[in-house]
Amino acid sequence: MPAKLNLSLGCCQYDRTRALFDGRVQVEGCELMPLALDPEETFHRAFKTQEFDICEISLSSHTLNIARGSAKYVAVPAFLSRAFRHSGIYIRSDRGIECPADLRGKKIGIPEYQITANVWIRGLLQHEYGVQPHELLWRRGGLEEPGRQERSPIRLPANIDVQQLPSDLSLSQALATGEIDAVFSAKAPSCFLQGDPKVKRLFADFRPVESAYYEKTKLFPTMHVVGIRASLAQQHPWLCTSVFKAFLQAKEIATKELSQIGHFAVTLPWGVAEMQASQALMGEDFWSYGYEANRHVLDTFMAYHHEQGLSERLVNSADLFAPSSLEMAKN
Repeated sequence: MPAKLNLSLGCCQYDRTRALFDGRVQVEGCELMPLALDPEETFHRAFKTQEFDICEISLSSHTLNIARGSAKYVAVPAFLSRAFRHSGIYIRSDRGIECPADLRGKKIGIPEYQITANVWIRGLLQHEYGVQPHELLWRRGGLEEPGRQERSPIRLPANIDVQQLPSDLSLSQALATGEIDAVFSAKAPSCFLQGDPKVKRLFADFRPVESAYYEKTKLFPTMHVVGIRASLAQQHPWLCTSVFKAFLQAKEIATKELSQIGHFAVTLPWGVAEMQASQALMGEDFWSYGYEANRHVLDTFMAYHHEQGLSERLVNSADLFAPSSLEMAKN
């Protein structure tokens, strides 16, 4: 019997990946060495030095590299992270910001211009509320630690004002002291979590807003995909399909566990009811994997990414993925 491939896996240990960590799901022909890492660390290590054989990668950074022809990873359509992003807009309560239009001319703090969450936020502001990216002043820095830079080089249109915050200032500090007017971020700044009375969400009651957004657009934003080192995928043509199948199986286990009413899989009193509410709004497979089921979402993101000046050409969303993962065999 031929030896199995020994491969490293770097990703967050979500409920939908846990079966890969505890061994309930195996990648055919492979022996995995899983590392449970925060996505920001995984992205940094993957895009800077390609440390992992299989890993969670940023959809935006992957799109950037595909557009440039410099991608070191090929993806499969397993969407490890998805989130509505209306809740990711944090504002000063003393700057007269009551609706998206009031963001025009304001200083907006961002961890990176290219991060996927902010592509979605800029897209919804432009297409749902008419607020253009060039109408905002962008100030980049680490959310809690000063000095964060773009993980991959970017070239933006001349009318986009992006400046680096001072090297001793984080976004949370700048928002708390009023040096910026808002923060767009996938994570909440600590000043908000600590209850600063001058910091709030633009959409305080964000859940009905996000639900209405889904009903109108049918967009459940994708954030992260699974990447496989391109050189490995070329050497072992079977690998991408085997990896995709394993992530599908792990998600199916997580979904089944979430639906168990006799014993709750998560420490929430109404977790099953929450799952049922999500299914009522978004369909039974509300956190779907696979290309065709998500093509509308992916094509929308490609359009946002290009019109915001991040990708120099409009990327065909199918080009993000290994061809073998675009259509799975059916029984």
